[in-house]
Amino acid sequence: MTFTVNDRFKMFTLSSNEPLTKDIVRHLGSELGGSNVQRFSDGEVKVNVEESVRGGEIYVVQSIAHPSSDHLMELLIMIDALKRASAKRINLVIPYFGYSRQDRKARSREPITAKLIANLLQAAGATRVITMDLHAPQIQGFFDIAVDHLLGMPILSKYFAEKKIENGVIVAPNNGGVKAARELADILGMPIAFIDKRQTGPRESEIVNIIGDTAGKNAIIIDDLIDTGKTIASAAQALKDSGTETIYACCTHAVLSGNAVELIEQAPIEEMVVTDTIQIPEEKQGKNMKVLSAAPFFAEAISRVHNRQSVDKLFKR
Repeated sequence: MTFTVNDRFKMFTLSSNEPLTKDIVRHLGSELGGSNVQRFSDGEVKVNVEESVRGGEIYVVQSIAHPSSDHLMELLIMIDALKRASAKRINLVIPYFGYSRQDRKARSREPITAKLIANLLQAAGATRVITMDLHAPQIQGFFDIAVDHLLGMPILSKYFAEKKIENGVIVAPNNGGVKAARELADILGMPIAFIDKRQTGPRESEIVNIIGDTAGKNAIIIDDLIDTGKTIASAAQALKDSGTETIYACCTHAVLSGNAVELIEQAPIEEMVVTDTIQIPEEKQGKNMKVLSAAPFFAEAISRVHNRQSVDKLFKR
Protein backbone atom coordinates (compact mmCIF):
# COMPACT_ATOMS: atom_id res chain seq x y z
CA MET A 1 0.00 0.00 0.00
CA THR A 2 1.28 3.49 -0.88
CA PHE A 3 1.18 6.14 1.83
CA THR A 4 1.38 9.90 1.42
CA VAL A 5 2.87 12.41 3.88
CA ASN A 6 3.45 16.12 3.33
CA ASP A 7 6.33 18.41 4.25
CA ARG A 8 4.82 19.16 7.67
CA PHE A 9 5.17 15.49 8.66
CA LYS A 10 8.09 14.55 10.92
CA MET A 11 8.63 11.35 12.88
CA PHE A 12 11.00 10.89 15.79
CA THR A 13 12.05 7.94 17.88
CA LEU A 14 13.29 7.70 21.43
CA SER A 15 15.19 4.77 22.91
CA SER A 16 12.54 2.11 23.62
CA ASN A 17 11.93 0.69 20.13
CA GLU A 18 14.03 2.29 17.41
CA PRO A 19 13.87 -0.74 15.05
CA LEU A 20 10.06 -0.56 14.92
CA THR A 21 10.18 3.19 14.26
CA LYS A 22 12.61 2.74 11.39
CA ASP A 23 10.35 0.05 9.94
CA ILE A 24 7.31 2.36 10.17
CA VAL A 25 9.25 5.16 8.47
CA ARG A 26 10.30 2.77 5.70
CA HIS A 27 6.68 1.78 5.06
CA LEU A 28 5.68 5.45 4.95
CA GLY A 29 8.49 6.28 2.51
CA SER A 30 9.63 9.04 4.83
CA GLU A 31 12.73 9.85 6.87
CA LEU A 32 13.43 9.70 10.58
CA GLY A 33 13.82 13.09 12.29
CA GLY A 34 17.04 13.96 14.06
CA SER A 35 17.01 13.62 17.83
CA ASN A 36 19.02 11.97 20.56
CA VAL A 37 18.61 10.92 24.17
CA GLN A 38 21.42 11.52 26.62
CA ARG A 39 21.83 11.14 30.36
CA PHE A 40 23.65 13.28 32.84
CA SER A 41 26.07 11.60 35.24
CA ASP A 42 23.32 11.25 37.86
CA GLY A 43 20.98 9.53 35.42
CA GLU A 44 18.76 12.50 34.55
CA VAL A 45 17.38 12.35 31.00
CA LYS A 46 18.21 14.96 28.38
CA VAL A 47 16.51 14.96 24.96
CA ASN A 48 17.73 17.02 22.01
CA VAL A 49 15.65 17.73 18.88
CA GLU A 50 18.15 18.40 16.13
CA GLU A 51 15.99 20.00 13.45
CA SER A 52 13.22 22.56 13.13
CA VAL A 53 9.71 21.38 14.03
CA ARG A 54 7.97 24.77 13.90
CA GLY A 55 4.43 24.33 12.60
CA GLY A 56 5.02 20.62 12.04
CA GLU A 57 2.76 17.63 12.57
CA ILE A 58 5.01 15.50 14.73
CA TYR A 59 4.81 11.79 15.50
CA VAL A 60 6.91 10.38 18.35
CA VAL A 61 7.24 6.59 18.67
CA GLN A 62 7.95 5.26 22.16
CA SER A 63 6.77 2.12 23.93
CA ILE A 64 6.44 2.50 27.70
CA ALA A 65 8.26 -0.78 28.26
CA HIS A 66 11.08 -1.85 30.57
CA PRO A 67 12.59 0.25 32.02
CA SER A 68 9.12 1.80 31.98
CA SER A 69 9.81 4.85 34.13
CA ASP A 70 12.88 5.82 32.10
CA HIS A 71 11.01 5.52 28.82
CA LEU A 72 8.04 7.45 30.17
CA MET A 73 10.33 10.26 31.32
CA GLU A 74 12.01 10.38 27.90
CA LEU A 75 8.61 10.75 26.29
CA LEU A 76 7.46 13.53 28.62
CA ILE A 77 10.68 15.50 28.07
CA MET A 78 10.44 15.02 24.30
CA ILE A 79 6.86 16.35 24.29
CA ASP A 80 7.98 19.41 26.24
CA ALA A 81 10.89 20.02 23.86
CA LEU A 82 8.59 19.81 20.82
CA LYS A 83 5.97 22.07 22.39
CA ARG A 84 8.58 24.72 23.24
CA ALA A 85 9.89 24.46 19.65
CA SER A 86 6.41 25.43 18.34
CA ALA A 87 5.31 22.09 16.90
CA LYS A 88 1.70 22.40 15.72
CA ARG A 89 0.56 18.90 16.72
CA ILE A 90 2.35 16.29 18.85
CA ASN A 91 1.03 12.80 18.12
CA LEU A 92 2.28 10.01 20.35
CA VAL A 93 2.62 6.53 18.87
CA ILE A 94 2.79 4.25 21.91
CA PRO A 95 2.85 0.65 20.63
CA TYR A 96 2.87 -0.71 24.19
CA PHE A 97 1.17 1.46 26.81
CA GLY A 98 2.88 0.56 30.07
CA TYR A 99 1.10 0.94 33.41
CA SER A 100 -2.20 -0.01 31.71
CA ARG A 101 -2.70 -2.90 34.13
CA GLN A 102 -3.27 -0.36 36.92
CA ASP A 103 -6.58 0.87 35.55
CA ARG A 104 -8.83 0.75 38.65
CA LYS A 105 -8.79 0.54 42.44
CA ALA A 106 -8.87 -3.17 43.23
CA ARG A 107 -8.19 -2.50 46.92
CA SER A 108 -8.32 0.46 49.27
CA ARG A 109 -5.61 3.12 48.96
CA GLU A 110 -4.44 1.92 45.52
CA PRO A 111 -3.59 4.42 42.77
CA ILE A 112 -5.12 4.42 39.30
CA THR A 113 -1.77 4.77 37.59
CA ALA A 114 -3.06 4.51 34.02
CA LYS A 115 -5.11 7.66 34.64
CA LEU A 116 -2.05 9.40 36.09
CA ILE A 117 -0.02 8.58 32.96
CA ALA A 118 -2.82 9.93 30.76
CA ASN A 119 -2.84 13.16 32.78
CA LEU A 120 0.94 13.52 32.52
CA LEU A 121 1.01 13.03 28.74
CA GLN A 122 -1.75 15.58 28.22
CA ALA A 123 -0.23 18.11 30.63
CA ALA A 124 3.10 17.82 28.81
CA GLY A 125 1.40 18.82 25.55
CA ALA A 126 0.38 15.69 23.61
CA THR A 127 -2.49 16.25 21.18
CA ARG A 128 -3.21 12.64 20.14
CA VAL A 129 -2.31 9.07 21.11
CA ILE A 130 -2.08 6.06 18.80
CA THR A 131 -1.64 2.80 20.70
CA MET A 132 -2.34 -0.93 20.40
CA ASP A 133 -4.18 -3.43 22.60
CA LEU A 134 -4.56 -1.55 25.85
CA HIS A 135 -4.80 -4.03 28.71
CA ALA A 136 -8.04 -2.28 29.69
CA PRO A 137 -9.89 -0.63 26.75
CA GLN A 138 -11.60 1.86 29.06
CA ILE A 139 -8.24 3.65 29.45
CA GLN A 140 -9.19 5.52 26.26
CA GLY A 141 -11.67 7.39 28.44
CA PHE A 142 -8.89 8.56 30.77
CA PHE A 143 -7.77 10.98 28.04
CA ASP A 144 -9.41 14.25 26.96
CA ILE A 145 -7.58 14.08 23.62
CA ALA A 146 -8.14 11.71 20.69
CA VAL A 147 -6.99 8.12 21.24
CA ASP A 148 -6.74 5.66 18.36
CA HIS A 149 -6.82 2.19 19.91
CA LEU A 150 -5.49 -0.25 17.32
CA LEU A 151 -5.88 -3.99 17.67
CA GLY A 152 -3.26 -6.68 17.31
CA MET A 153 -5.86 -9.32 16.42
CA PRO A 154 -5.64 -8.77 12.61
CA ILE A 155 -1.87 -9.36 12.73
CA LEU A 156 -2.12 -12.54 14.80
CA SER A 157 -5.20 -13.94 13.06
CA LYS A 158 -3.67 -13.44 9.59
CA TYR A 159 -0.60 -15.43 10.63
CA PHE A 160 -2.58 -18.38 11.98
CA ALA A 161 -5.02 -18.30 9.06
CA GLU A 162 -2.06 -18.75 6.71
CA LYS A 163 -0.83 -21.74 8.76
CA LYS A 164 -4.13 -23.53 8.02
CA ILE A 165 -4.21 -25.38 11.34
CA GLU A 166 -6.67 -28.28 11.21
CA ASN A 167 -8.74 -29.62 14.10
CA GLY A 168 -7.95 -26.46 16.04
CA VAL A 169 -9.34 -24.89 19.20
CA ILE A 170 -8.75 -21.38 20.59
CA VAL A 171 -7.97 -21.25 24.30
CA ALA A 172 -8.24 -18.35 26.75
CA PRO A 173 -5.64 -18.84 29.52
CA ASN A 174 -7.99 -17.23 32.07
CA ASN A 175 -11.57 -16.03 32.38
CA GLY A 176 -10.65 -12.48 31.38
CA GLY A 177 -9.31 -13.60 28.00
CA VAL A 178 -12.51 -15.23 26.78
CA LYS A 179 -13.59 -12.25 24.63
CA ALA A 180 -10.35 -12.19 22.62
CA ALA A 181 -10.38 -15.98 22.30
CA ARG A 182 -13.94 -15.90 20.98
CA GLU A 183 -13.04 -13.25 18.40
CA LEU A 184 -10.05 -15.24 17.13
CA ALA A 185 -12.20 -18.38 17.09
CA ASP A 186 -14.80 -16.59 14.95
CA ILE A 187 -12.13 -15.42 12.49
CA LEU A 188 -10.51 -18.85 12.16
CA GLY A 189 -13.74 -20.85 12.38
CA MET A 190 -12.66 -22.83 15.41
CA PRO A 191 -14.33 -23.72 18.72
CA ILE A 192 -13.31 -22.09 21.99
CA ALA A 193 -12.13 -23.34 25.37
CA PHE A 194 -10.82 -21.61 28.48
CA ILE A 195 -8.80 -22.36 31.56
CA ASP A 196 -10.75 -21.90 34.79
CA LYS A 197 -8.51 -20.68 37.60
CA ARG A 198 -8.85 -19.98 41.29
CA GLN A 199 -6.91 -17.20 43.02
CA THR A 200 -4.77 -18.67 45.81
CA GLY A 201 -2.90 -15.53 46.86
CA PRO A 202 -1.51 -12.23 45.61
CA ARG A 203 -0.46 -12.80 41.97
CA GLU A 204 -0.86 -16.56 42.44
CA SER A 205 -3.54 -18.91 41.13
CA GLU A 206 -4.14 -22.57 40.40
CA ILE A 207 -5.89 -24.23 37.48
CA VAL A 208 -9.21 -25.74 38.49
CA ASN A 209 -10.52 -27.05 35.19
CA ILE A 210 -10.39 -26.78 31.39
CA ILE A 211 -13.77 -25.76 30.04
CA GLY A 212 -14.23 -27.08 26.51
CA ASP A 213 -13.06 -29.97 24.37
CA THR A 214 -9.30 -29.83 23.75
CA ALA A 215 -8.28 -33.51 23.74
CA GLY A 216 -6.65 -34.53 20.48
CA LYS A 217 -6.92 -30.99 19.09
CA ASN A 218 -4.36 -28.38 18.08
CA ALA A 219 -4.71 -25.46 20.49
CA ILE A 220 -3.90 -21.76 20.10
CA ILE A 221 -3.64 -19.92 23.43
CA ILE A 222 -4.22 -16.17 23.08
CA ASP A 223 -3.53 -13.32 25.52
CA ASP A 224 -2.93 -9.58 25.18
CA LEU A 225 0.49 -9.71 26.86
CA ILE A 226 2.94 -12.17 28.34
CA ASP A 227 4.88 -10.91 31.36
CA THR A 228 6.35 -13.58 33.64
CA GLY A 229 5.30 -16.43 31.34
CA LYS A 230 3.69 -18.36 34.21
CA THR A 231 0.13 -18.06 32.90
CA ILE A 232 0.96 -19.26 29.39
CA ALA A 233 3.32 -22.01 30.59
CA SER A 234 0.85 -23.41 33.13
CA ALA A 235 -1.99 -23.26 30.60
CA ALA A 236 0.10 -25.11 28.01
CA GLN A 237 1.04 -27.81 30.52
CA ALA A 238 -2.58 -28.26 31.60
CA LEU A 239 -3.64 -28.63 27.97
CA LYS A 240 -0.90 -31.15 27.27
CA ASP A 241 -1.85 -33.16 30.35
CA SER A 242 -5.46 -33.22 29.14
CA GLY A 243 -4.47 -34.73 25.79
CA THR A 244 -4.10 -31.70 23.53
CA GLU A 245 -2.03 -32.58 20.46
CA THR A 246 -0.04 -29.45 19.46
CA ILE A 247 -0.02 -26.15 21.36
CA TYR A 248 0.63 -22.69 19.96
CA ALA A 249 0.54 -19.46 21.96
CA CYS A 250 0.26 -15.85 20.89
CA CYS A 251 0.07 -12.33 22.28
CA THR A 252 0.47 -8.74 21.12
CA HIS A 253 2.92 -7.53 23.78
CA ALA A 254 5.95 -9.63 24.74
CA VAL A 255 6.94 -8.11 28.10
CA LEU A 256 8.94 -11.21 29.08
CA SER A 257 10.07 -10.33 32.61
CA GLY A 258 12.49 -12.42 34.64
CA ASN A 259 12.82 -16.01 33.43
CA ALA A 260 9.76 -15.87 31.16
CA VAL A 261 11.67 -17.06 28.08
CA GLU A 262 13.02 -20.06 29.97
CA LEU A 263 9.54 -20.99 31.23
CA ILE A 264 8.07 -20.72 27.74
CA GLU A 265 10.86 -22.81 26.20
CA GLN A 266 10.37 -25.51 28.83
CA ALA A 267 6.60 -25.55 28.35
CA PRO A 268 5.02 -27.82 25.68
CA ILE A 269 4.56 -24.90 23.26
CA GLU A 270 5.29 -25.57 19.60
CA GLU A 271 5.49 -21.89 18.68
CA MET A 272 5.19 -18.61 20.61
CA VAL A 273 3.90 -15.86 18.29
CA VAL A 274 4.28 -12.20 19.34
CA THR A 275 4.49 -8.76 17.72
CA ASP A 276 7.29 -6.22 17.96
CA THR A 277 5.37 -3.54 19.89
CA ILE A 278 8.09 -4.09 22.49
CA GLN A 279 11.67 -4.44 21.28
CA ILE A 280 12.79 -7.95 22.16
CA PRO A 281 16.54 -8.22 22.81
CA GLU A 282 18.31 -11.09 21.08
CA GLU A 283 18.84 -12.98 24.34
CA LYS A 284 15.06 -13.04 24.91
CA GLN A 285 14.16 -14.31 21.46
CA GLY A 286 13.48 -17.91 22.38
CA LYS A 287 14.03 -20.78 19.98
CA ASN A 288 10.28 -21.30 19.59
CA MET A 289 9.43 -17.59 19.20
CA LYS A 290 8.05 -15.96 16.04
CA VAL A 291 8.02 -12.13 15.98
CA LEU A 292 5.50 -10.45 13.65
CA SER A 293 5.90 -6.84 12.54
CA ALA A 294 3.30 -4.30 13.63
CA ALA A 295 4.94 -1.61 11.47
CA PRO A 296 2.59 -1.87 8.44
CA PHE A 297 -0.43 -1.50 10.73
CA PHE A 298 0.99 1.55 12.51
CA ALA A 299 2.12 3.06 9.19
CA GLU A 300 -1.42 2.86 7.82
CA ALA A 301 -2.89 4.36 11.00
CA ILE A 302 -0.39 7.24 10.95
CA SER A 303 -1.01 7.90 7.24
CA ARG A 304 -4.77 7.99 7.78
CA VAL A 305 -4.50 10.31 10.79
CA HIS A 306 -2.05 12.59 8.99
CA ASN A 307 -4.23 12.82 5.89
CA ARG A 308 -7.47 13.29 7.86
CA GLN A 309 -8.87 9.97 6.67
CA SER A 310 -11.03 7.54 8.60
CA VAL A 311 -9.22 5.03 10.78
CA ASP A 312 -12.40 3.13 11.61
CA LYS A 313 -11.47 -0.04 9.78
CA LEU A 314 -8.27 -0.35 11.81
CA PHE A 315 -10.31 -0.65 15.02
CA LYS A 316 -12.04 -3.79 13.77
CA ARG A 317 -10.72 -7.24 14.52
